[in-house]
Amino acid sequence: MGGYKIMQSTKNFLYAIILIILLILSACLQEQGTLSTSSIYTEKTKHTEDTKYTDTDKVENTEITESTEHTEHTGQIYLYGEIHGVAKILDKEFELWCDYYQNDNMRYLFVERGYFTAEFLNLWMQSDNDAILDELYNDLEGTPSYNNDSKEFYKRIKSSCPETVFHGTDVGHLYYSTGKRYLKYLRKNGMKDSEQYKLAQDAIQQGEFYYENQDDVYRENMMVKNFRREFDSLDGESIMGIYGAAHTGLDAMDFTNRVPCMANKLQDLYGSIIHSEDLSGLVNEPVRVDTIEVNAKNYIASYFGKQSIWWSTDYIYREFWRLENAYDDFKGNPKNGNTLPYNNYIMDVETGQVFVIDYTKTDGSVVRKFHRSDGLEWQDDHWTEEFSVK
Repeated sequence: MGGYKIMQSTKNFLYAIILIILLILSACLQEQGTLSTSSIYTEKTKHTEDTKYTDTDKVENTEITESTEHTEHTGQIYLYGEIHGVAKILDKEFELWCDYYQNDNMRYLFVERGYFTAEFLNLWMQSDNDAILDELYNDLEGTPSYNNDSKEFYKRIKSSCPETVFHGTDVGHLYYSTGKRYLKYLRKNGMKDSEQYKLAQDAIQQGEFYYENQDDVYRENMMVKNFRREFDSLDGESIMGIYGAAHTGLDAMDFTNRVPCMANKLQDLYGSIIHSEDLSGLVNEPVRVDTIEVNAKNYIASYFGKQSIWWSTDYIYREFWRLENAYDDFKGNPKNGNTLPYNNYIMDVETGQVFVIDYTKTDGSVVRKFHRSDGLEWQDDHWTEEFSVK
């Protein structure tokens, strides 16, 4: 019996040891499982922050999460909203930049261009000719910025503010021309492994994704991400930024009305150091006054300029005229159901006005449309309506 008790005691002891070992193994496996899950989550997060996106919702969520992290910064941000390629606005922007440059010793000018375009501008600023600028200008053919006023704007900056450094924070527009040419330049100069090469590739990937998916929310989020990267790298310097007015409202939403616009998100990030002014109202004064004949009658036509239609696959840009004192002549003309909201116009619209809008297609042909403002309200917006002429 004594031997049996010893054996039983030994057996119980072994059972206890085994039980302890099993508990330890179980705990280790649970811990390993937790680490594995954490590793997968980290990898997913990393992929979401890269520029090769496959899921728009992930892009949105990542950027919105980032915007809640308030960033302390000693520099100031002065944003100005524009309508691209308008002479009056370009003149005002040049005046503003010269003032900041000369009186506040500012040197960093942020622009609504891809990273590689701004880098080319910086190379041109150091060159003794305009060959680089001419290439950049030719790349813009078919856009509202493809005019002499836009080109002269940069030349004036080079002449009057020669230490200006450009920062491009948009997605990589013209990735197939300007972008590829910049990568070629870097390779030629032994800079394939440089940070500039990586950032240019990122901008190209952003441009490719944006145009393949026509995703305005993605673009707005990338503009915030790129801006943050460039601004935070300046170590407390103040900057001026020039962007389309749709991106610069501190309380505004983006084109799609789905997410806050660039400046709105930047305000969440940087707080009171960001300031914004909309210069687009300057276009309420016509660029020139033309004469347009309609139904054998000549009308004074105030011309307000071009507007890019980069979101369209069929059209490049549209031009706006207002026919003066023409409403009574056309108020009875039949409408065809096509509408255009007031906020799509490059000037203010009032009830009782008539507009001529020329749409230039990708093949170079022009489609002319006639709109009038009868006071139509729908979905909290005001709309003009297209009408027929003989």
